[in-house]
Amino acid sequence: MAIKLTRKVFVNPCFLSYNSSRFLVRLSSDYDTRFFLSKFFGGLQESGVICRHLSFSPATSLERLSWEGSSHTVLLTKLENALKDLKLDEAWETFNDFIRLYGFPNHLLVSRFITQLSYSSSPCSLQKAYDLVMMVLKEKSYHLQPDILVKLALSLSRAQMPIPSSTILRLMLEKGMLPPMNVLQLLFLHMVKTEVGACMASNLLIQICDNYVQFCSGKSPCANLLKPDTVIFNLVLDACVRFGSSLKGQQIIELMSQTGVVADGHSIIIIAQIHEINGQRDELKKFKDHVAPLPVAFVSHYRQFYECLLSLHFKFDDIDAAAELLLDMNRSRGSHPMDDPGKDFQKPRFVPIGSQNLRNGLKIQIMPELIHKDSALKEEGKSDLVLFRDKKLLPSNRALSKLINGYKRHGKMDELSKFLLGLKKELYSSSESSVICDVIDACISLGWVEIAHDILDDMESSGDSLDSSAYMALLTAYYKRNMSREANVLLKQVRKAGLVINLANNIVLSKNMPSNVGRSPLSIKEASSIYQPSLSKCLVEEVSDAEKAVSHIIYELNSSIYFFSKAKMMGDALNIYRRMQEMKIQPTEHTFMYLVCGYSSLEMFRDITILWGDMKRIMETGSLTLSSDLYEFLLLNFLGGGYFERVMEVIGYMNKCNMYVDKWMYKSEYLKIHKNLYRSLKASKARTEAQVKDVVTEEGAWNLEAFRDWLPEEIVRKIASIPPPHPQAGPDKFFWIYTSNGGFSVKIYKQRLLTHLERVRRGISQNGVCPMCQYEAEDNLHVFRECPVAKDMRKLIVSEASWSQFFSNNLLEWVKTNLGNNGRLPRNGVPWSTLFGILA
Repeated sequence: MAIKLTRKVFVNPCFLSYNSSRFLVRLSSDYDTRFFLSKFFGGLQESGVICRHLSFSPATSLERLSWEGSSHTVLLTKLENALKDLKLDEAWETFNDFIRLYGFPNHLLVSRFITQLSYSSSPCSLQKAYDLVMMVLKEKSYHLQPDILVKLALSLSRAQMPIPSSTILRLMLEKGMLPPMNVLQLLFLHMVKTEVGACMASNLLIQICDNYVQFCSGKSPCANLLKPDTVIFNLVLDACVRFGSSLKGQQIIELMSQTGVVADGHSIIIIAQIHEINGQRDELKKFKDHVAPLPVAFVSHYRQFYECLLSLHFKFDDIDAAAELLLDMNRSRGSHPMDDPGKDFQKPRFVPIGSQNLRNGLKIQIMPELIHKDSALKEEGKSDLVLFRDKKLLPSNRALSKLINGYKRHGKMDELSKFLLGLKKELYSSSESSVICDVIDACISLGWVEIAHDILDDMESSGDSLDSSAYMALLTAYYKRNMSREANVLLKQVRKAGLVINLANNIVLSKNMPSNVGRSPLSIKEASSIYQPSLSKCLVEEVSDAEKAVSHIIYELNSSIYFFSKAKMMGDALNIYRRMQEMKIQPTEHTFMYLVCGYSSLEMFRDITILWGDMKRIMETGSLTLSSDLYEFLLLNFLGGGYFERVMEVIGYMNKCNMYVDKWMYKSEYLKIHKNLYRSLKASKARTEAQVKDVVTEEGAWNLEAFRDWLPEEIVRKIASIPPPHPQAGPDKFFWIYTSNGGFSVKIYKQRLLTHLERVRRGISQNGVCPMCQYEAEDNLHVFRECPVAKDMRKLIVSEASWSQFFSNNLLEWVKTNLGNNGRLPRNGVPWSTLFGILA
């Protein structure tokens, strides 16, 4: 049945004369009525107009003539039919028409519409469903059922629309709701497939964990409903590895500890990859005791763990530890039972994060029962250093090349021979010596014939002689290089070993020697293997790459900074950072991340702004690139400290690098910290002094452009790191930076600052020279005025005509005179007393 829209005819009585109106009222038959309407409203006689009795008055109000029912009913009927016929586009247009006229329909119809849009595979329909949900929530017309929101979030996630999907989940989280855990796993599974989705998933997981911790602290009975499980953590951690968000991954590892989520075998492998990227060898070594005793059946699944640990040993240039690990990978793997009925098998174990001596340190919980399950494990990841063959973990040719080059750099070739003997004993049969022959061939190919000869000598001394191919390869190399003396010595060794070599043929071969002469059959076979390149090729590449590799000192210093930051010993961490600067070692992103994390744990936001200045200076040189993880962490800390200008600066850097900015998270963090900032502020306290208004904008931030008129950029950056005056903070006072009782001015006047000269006087130091200028003794006057470093800076501000007056008088008179000076700078009218207080 065709549905016609309701039409209404408005008749203004003033347009009808008295006679015509009287005639209209007297019409009694349908025919007369249709005839009259055809004269006055031509063409409407077929519309079935029903004319009511009109009460005419001088008023100009409009009267309505309606037909075919109410438009409210017609639109609802049309919407229901469109939904029934799955005509979503027509339903969307009708729904918008209805909203414009009557507002939202009943909640059952809206829920039905959202559900049908959610079941669509079209991104356009899913976006409409999301828009409709946001409209309903904005209007707060009624409550949407959680299952409707879950269906929509899952459809959005499956369609690779992670931003709206995470928004729906965050809205549910704000109301203390989450989908069932199996559905939440599917949501995260689809979200982590893209880089933006992985970012949203990690931020969402952090918010879920924060809510869970808050609910637990409040002893809420609903806390367990918000606790994520191990599968969700594994999905997000794996995405962090795939998309290079190792710093965010480190944060999520710590959340596993805070929420009490138990790590399984898959978790350990992913955690190992994150620690390897972050250069945290000490953290990864803590897991070795839990992985080493596993039965042979699980060795292949934990190959990646040994790959990461071995890589870190090489990054730290710890060749002895790398060799020990390669020998130890297959030890202690007896016939362990698959299921241990003992209590220890089901007893949780804990792996500390950071120092083991921290009383309140975080610890990751491990269940041996879960580690022994391989259902969720797959042999993935790179196989550059460790291979799995014949139920054994074997070193690859690349790992052997790193060992050979490392021992050569350290001048410990005897240790290389011991390692090769131990490797042969542990992994190969007594009759097989192909690995040792390969090492000798590789050394010869690089011209390291002396090293090859030393390995042969060590093998003979140990009673483990090699076959003639190794001697032949080295002898051929000697003849080719015209090293007849060394060749004669080698020939004596050959005769002593009872080996027979055709010397004439060997000399002939040396003149036109093929590349594979003297090489063992296994070495020739591996050269053409698709699994790994030959040892000789790997050694050539390793020697070339070692010159470009990051210095192991950086990894060691970063590891120390991480240790002290976790222990909240920021003084020691900062000393190491300054040591890096003195050694001209370029700090890395991990250096700054560890320092920022340490300062953040102590809420030392001002120190983070100083670090941010160092980062920007290094980035300007092009030698440092920051990831979105560090930008995001900086942004959250600047929000926490109220440095909103720094917040916008970081967002600008992120936009410049085309990084995704999660505005929802930043807005939530801001509201959580600063929503009550101005609630108790009275109007009388909102007024600031005239002097402060000159250097602070109306928004409450420093007027940096005013400072740049009379200060160098370095000083402006220091000022920008200081919080500007705020009405709630009260009037400005003089304080010593490490006290809270105004002791700064008292110490100046009493000449009792702990300068280097004062340290010598008290017997706690033997050097009273200023550490800045390294020339004059550091007393009070030198600190504030006479040091060349301070004097040069003040000469940039004080006019040359006033130098003689400014750099005179004793300390007490100098401070009093300048603080009592009410003059202003001629260029911008800034009060001199304010500027002097900032600089001094």
